[in-house]
Amino acid sequence: MEDLLARARAGIRRPGPAQAHRAQQSGALLVDIRPAAQRAAEGGIPGSLVIERNVLEWRLDPTGSHRIPEATGYDLEVIVVCSEGYASSLAAASLRELGLHRATDLDGGFVGWAAAGLPTRPGT
Repeated sequence: MEDLLARARAGIRRPGPAQAHRAQQSGALLVDIRPAAQRAAEGGIPGSLVIERNVLEWRLDPTGSHRIPEATGYDLEVIVVCSEGYASSLAAASLRELGLHRATDLDGGFVGWAAAGLPTRPGT
């Protein structure tokens, strides 16, 4: 598994919480892929899009029939968020394979974001 993770992260810039927050404020999409139960327990990031992992590629493919309105093109800046920054690396790699060449993930995940004191919303 460590080899797979290393390949997924090879050659990409993984922003930390402060960098991801600035990118979000500049128009990047923060995409939370955590399951509903995890979001309920941990909380969320205001302004992030919730797209659970099992439908991520379907929703972000700019040419797909199941895309979300925000999926405007392959140049879209997407920062994938999971709990601690592991599953999100694999998800971002999958998005890059789809053609979203600017897809990356949040180093440290939601846990790192919250620990940095950045805005969160309570879980439901």
